[in-house]
Amino acid sequence: MIGRLRGILISKQPPSLLVEVAGVGYEVEAPMSTIYDLPGIGKEVILLIHHAVKEDGVTLYGFLHESERTLFRNLLKVSGIGGKIALAVLSGVAAEHFARLVHAGDVVALTKIPGIGKKTAERIVVELRDRLDGVSSLPGTSVRGDAPLDAAGEATVALQQLGYKPVEVTRLVQKVAAEGDNAEAIIRKALRAALAG
Repeated sequence: MIGRLRGILISKQPPSLLVEVAGVGYEVEAPMSTIYDLPGIGKEVILLIHHAVKEDGVTLYGFLHESERTLFRNLLKVSGIGGKIALAVLSGVAAEHFARLVHAGDVVALTKIPGIGKKTAERIVVELRDRLDGVSSLPGTSVRGDAPLDAAGEATVALQQLGYKPVEVTRLVQKVAAEGDNAEAIIRKALRAALAG
């Protein structure tokens, strides 16, 4: 099993990353909370890995912080939640805030995360309430790099890959995008706006 990768960041197209380790390129899926804090392309990165093996393939999920990987693994234990929804949770809300929602039993707020309906939110509250006591807050995120030429387009694609509907993504991006924002800033603002209502 792969538990950690240390190598050069070759590309990042949220939620996918390509990390080269000793001449081998590893495709890694990562939540936006990790992508926000990644170094620039061509720089060294160390990722904690969750190695998922299924009948249809192998997927590597990468995280910068142990608290993210722990929350991801706890989410996978909830019936009806797979890797895609677990990534959407980590992309949409900080680990500490998610733990507060679960402890408070705030099913309505949890259903605002893409892919989580009322029944799944209720299962999350029941199954994770006691497991999230050790979840600490993640370090603050920072946006790095220059704004790409089409930041809104890149943000739109990333949000759709996280499970948001195209119509909703268009509305969110138009609402939050400001001149000079790069894709990561637009994605972060759109996810906050989606959770706010």
